[in-house]
Amino acid sequence: MSAEIMQDAKAKMTKSIEALNRELATLRAGRANPALLDKVLVSYYGMDTPLNQVATVSVPEGRLLVVSPFDKSSIAEIEKAILKADLGLTPNNDGSVIRITIPALTEERRKELAKLVRKYAEDARVSVRNIRRDANDSLKKQEKDGEITEDESRRGQDETQKLTNEHVKEIDSIAEAKEKEIMEV
Repeated sequence: MSAEIMQDAKAKMTKSIEALNRELATLRAGRANPALLDKVLVSYYGMDTPLNQVATVSVPEGRLLVVSPFDKSSIAEIEKAILKADLGLTPNNDGSVIRITIPALTEERRKELAKLVRKYAEDARVSVRNIRRDANDSLKKQEKDGEITEDESRRGQDETQKLTNEHVKEIDSIAEAKEKEIMEV
């Protein structure tokens, strides 16, 4: 029974790390990355539609994104959506594609992004700790209900703590790598 709790906790902790990686992918580190535009919603025929469903985003150069709409009539809406997303990017429309030049980051902006990385990492750590708490509560409940012994409960809690420590260490290393990437000039 406690093995199921461990498997569930491990899966949830891994998902927390995946969520952190997705969040960090949307942060601009001075390089062009199609994930920067993942959160952009385009008003397409009256519906808010993710940009990647109305256009392809490619990276022809290190500091340039090219957005090629599937439907050329939606180019103005895509341009508006990119501006409205407040990403600090200025789209250039040439009638068939939108080019977005990624400007070099200022020192101040780098520090802001580094703070954001730390915030996302802390949110992920909190999430992992909440999963640990839930797993420990489940183990204590099983012990109280007589489904497992006190020793099994204690072993399960120790295993949960080891799992938590591993995932927190991984979160820290991911955040540190992203911070280093952002602060790189």
